[in-house]
Amino acid sequence: MYPRTIYRPCSCHDICTFRCYYRIIKRISCQGIYPAVDPLDSTSTMLQPRIVGEEHYETAQRVKQTSQRYKELQDIIAILGLDELSEEDRLTVARARKIERFLSQPFFVAEVFTGSPGKYVGLAETIRGFQLILSGELDSLPEQAFYLVGNIDEATAKAMNLEEESKLKK
Repeated sequence: MYPRTIYRPCSCHDICTFRCYYRIIKRISCQGIYPAVDPLDSTSTMLQPRIVGEEHYETAQRVKQTSQRYKELQDIIAILGLDELSEEDRLTVARARKIERFLSQPFFVAEVFTGSPGKYVGLAETIRGFQLILSGELDSLPEQAFYLVGNIDEATAKAMNLEEESKLKK
């Protein structure tokens, strides 16, 4: 069951006047990923190369492209399964799922609920993390390693801990 949604609908005219617009998605929330912001439906007028810089802009666009391709593949995955996808599409799905989890944030105010300490991560470090995911350098890490971590180095450390735990269980 989805949590109850409270929202104020707005028209296209309203959206055009906003500097930043984000959309909260139930599906993401139900996966326990917070904030449950849809990167495809969220935007900012400030996300322009001349304002945020070329590197930030290009990385954000690649994150959106990867997320969009994953969204397009979801029906195929539901009907035929992941095994029927091409190798390239499987990589896209894996990276998009890592991106989805990397977008989760360990909030300071949520420490009591998540058991994870809050973290502050700078912009440059965040961009670097997304670039490493998109480049494929972290393809060997499990997607769980990207959930509720601060920076990408924490995801790598978490992956090593998950691997050690699985070895101990065997």
